[in-house]
Amino acid sequence: MTKDVKKAITFSYDDGVTQDIRLIEIFNKYNLKATFNINSELLGQSFDIEREGVKISHDKIKPEDLKHIYDGHEVAVHTLTHPNLTQIDDDKEIIRQVEQDRLNLSALAGYEVTGMAYPCGGVNCNDRVANIIKNNTPIQYARTITTTQSFEPFGDLYQYQGTIYHHAQWDKLFDMGREFLHLKADTPKVFYIWGHAYEFDIYPERWAQFEEFCRMISGHSDIFYGTNKEVLTEWF
Repeated sequence: MTKDVKKAITFSYDDGVTQDIRLIEIFNKYNLKATFNINSELLGQSFDIEREGVKISHDKIKPEDLKHIYDGHEVAVHTLTHPNLTQIDDDKEIIRQVEQDRLNLSALAGYEVTGMAYPCGGVNCNDRVANIIKNNTPIQYARTITTTQSFEPFGDLYQYQGTIYHHAQWDKLFDMGREFLHLKADTPKVFYIWGHAYEFDIYPERWAQFEEFCRMISGHSDIFYGTNKEVLTEWF
């Protein structure tokens, strides 16, 4: 990890769906790193969901395949069963949802899992939940669904806000990518991109478009490419 490099790019994807396999092939092709946030008690389940009028697969990877599929990337917590933690009154249940998922994933991945992304949409985290996780688990960072559209690293690691949610802000992805590439940074800047791999199946042409984005953003000597953990807790 080169400390004098002032720009970093990291990706984050939720739910542990089988579309992650295709996405990882793209990342590996361009030497990019990502974090995948997984519900361990939902692994192996198969079902479809409807998004924007399109029926798509939401099949989860099998637990025995986790280590191989995500090799070279980071596995992180997304809770056991994907509840909205802000709607759980029992502190112990919040801890169980996070810590047992962390332990399950650590056993499957073969290393200690210490990252997290909050599940659900809407208001899915608050100070109470963040403090429970911070004070009662080994979690080192937890990403929200709020985005800043800024390259400034967000100050609160337990309610971390990424730069862009590419599915909802697709029209800005390439513009922000070009802006980041041309940015001359004297202090650390982070381009944090997140989403769900299954969303590419809503608009299948976006698979190729996203690969073009990855090609464009990769291979620059003034950028550090890392997992969420590497960028948020180790890089700067």
